Amino acid sequence: MTSRTKVSNVSANGLWLLCGDREYFLPYDQFPWFKDAPIKHIFNLEKPHPGHFYWPELDVDLSLEVIQHPERFPLISG
Repeated sequence: MTSRTKVSNVSANGLWLLCGDREYFLPYDQFPWFKDAPIKHIFNLEKPHPGHFYWPELDVDLSLEVIQHPERFPLISG
């Protein structure tokens, strides 16, 4: 099974991550690392292994669980 993962859109409020046949919205208030990042850095996404996403220029490392349930992982620092 091939799973396509990419950032599909960026807006003033957040970004959309396409993962297989599901799309997730990552609002900047819950994922502030992307708010002021250059667009080219946001779109440069790596998937080191299933359920794990990494933006190398931003040094942002997120699991699918964090993306699906950000309320379970409050920010320690922003």
